[in-house]
Amino acid sequence: MTKIHLYLDEDTMDRDLLDALRLRHVDVLSTNEAQMSSRNDEEQLKWALDNQRVIYSFNVRDFYKIHTNLVKQGQRHAGITF
Repeated sequence: MTKIHLYLDEDTMDRDLLDALRLRHVDVLSTNEAQMSSRNDEEQLKWALDNQRVIYSFNVRDFYKIHTNLVKQGQRHAGITF
């Protein structure tokens, strides 16, 4: 079984959420822990791809646009969860 490695963006960074996921043995990393705070969404998604992590965000509108543009360009990402 493949294990998903999550990357929580700044919209979802909540200590309680991080702790709850980790208590359930989910491999999760926040933007603070990755030293990626204050970076734009494209940089966050690129970092997630480079580190094989699925980005978890509440920012549906912006990430949907980024995803759509990447698909049109024939590019990929590691995944987005809303």
